[in-house]
Amino acid sequence: LPNPPTLIEYRNLRFLIFDAPSDRTGPIYLKELQRHHVTDVVRVCEPTYERRIFQDAGIELHELPFADGEAPPAQIVIQWLALVAKRFGPPGSPGPTGARGAGTGSPRQPPASAAAAAAPLTATLTNGTVVSNPAIGVHCVAGLGRAPVLVAMALIEAGMAPLDSVIFIRERRRGAINNRQLKYIESYKRRASQNKSCSI
Repeated sequence: LPNPPTLIEYRNLRFLIFDAPSDRTGPIYLKELQRHHVTDVVRVCEPTYERRIFQDAGIELHELPFADGEAPPAQIVIQWLALVAKRFGPPGSPGPTGARGAGTGSPRQPPASAAAAAAPLTATLTNGTVVSNPAIGVHCVAGLGRAPVLVAMALIEAGMAPLDSVIFIRERRRGAINNRQLKYIESYKRRASQNKSCSI
C-alpha cells in the first residue's frame, strides 16, 4: 500500500488508522486489518468500496460520516465512544466484562493470578472467529483528518491530555489533524469525567 495503515496503541486501546480502500484495493486492506486483529471498521467518509469486502471476513462496518476537515457532530461522538467502550471497556478499565482470557474473574472478583490478569483482551468477529488483542480500524479519505480526530478523542477519554493525543498520533502518522480539528481537540472535554458524581 502506498500509504500504509498506522497502528495506535495506548493502554488497552488499539486503533488502525488508514485511508479509504476501493473495491480493487479492498482485499489488500483486508489482509492488513486481519494482521492487526481488526474487529470493527469505522468509515467516516463517503463509501468507496462495498461493505461485503470486510463483512464477509467477519469485520463489522460502522458508518459514522461527517464533513471533511471538520470536527465530528455530537451524535457521531456518542456513537464512536460507545463502540470504543463496547470493544475495550469503559475508559480506565482493563477491558469489557468477560473479554479477557479464561480465569480473569468477574468485575467483583479479583483475578485468580497476576498471569490471568495479564491475559490478552479477546473479541469475537461476526463470523465467530475469536481474536486476541483486537483493534478498531478507522478511516477517512486520506487517513489524516477525521479518522485521527476520533482516535485522539478515545485517547483523551483514556486519560491522555488533549495536545498529547495529537502529538502521539502525529509521531506515528505524519500530517494528521488539521488546525481546525486541532482547536476542537484542544477544547475537547472527557465525557468520562463529566459522568462522575461527587458525594459527601
